[in-house]
Amino acid sequence: MKVAILGTGTVGQALARGFVALGHDTTFGSREPSRATAQKAVAEAPGTHAAPFADAAREADLVVLATPWSGTQNAVALTGAANLAGKVMIDVTNPLDFSGGSPRLALGFDTSAGEQVQAWAPQARVVKAFNTVGNGMMVRPKLRQAPTMFIAGNDAAAKGTVAGLLRQFGWETSDLGGIEASRLLEPLAMVWIKHAFKNNAWMFVLTPVDA
Repeated sequence: MKVAILGTGTVGQALARGFVALGHDTTFGSREPSRATAQKAVAEAPGTHAAPFADAAREADLVVLATPWSGTQNAVALTGAANLAGKVMIDVTNPLDFSGGSPRLALGFDTSAGEQVQAWAPQARVVKAFNTVGNGMMVRPKLRQAPTMFIAGNDAAAKGTVAGLLRQFGWETSDLGGIEASRLLEPLAMVWIKHAFKNNAWMFVLTPVDA
């Protein structure tokens, strides 16, 4: 499978390494693929390469949106709705606002990042996933039992595809329903963020545990 990772930060790098390990042809989408930031991402995820957003998505079977929220709308616009049409797009973003110093949610109650992404790419099959855990635990987390990843999206088949990938990444899945359930998942990410910063602890997950 061809995978496009839109975004070259540590989250995109972690997921890219996971996809490469599973044998998928993985490309970072970037505004400037020849610049140092994109090339550093390629170096951190051996076996990947970089291309402009539109080119990466056009050739992909699966798209992963892993941009900082401040650049997400522009990244989707540069990618082009036509290049995302009909494709499963995993939305890993959280709508974080850092203007006050510490992060807080920029959206909530009546919309969410997941819903915004679906609106910006109306023909994409958006599935919210991976937004409630740190990048160090996204792929094959070393825990006593498989943790649960909460997902949301409007397309049942797309969610099935993502659930299958999650199993390969070492996760079980709990489907919370339509993309509007991102309004629950993004505040849940803030619980993870607050705990992580307060305790300087990054290698943990928020997950149900069987008795």
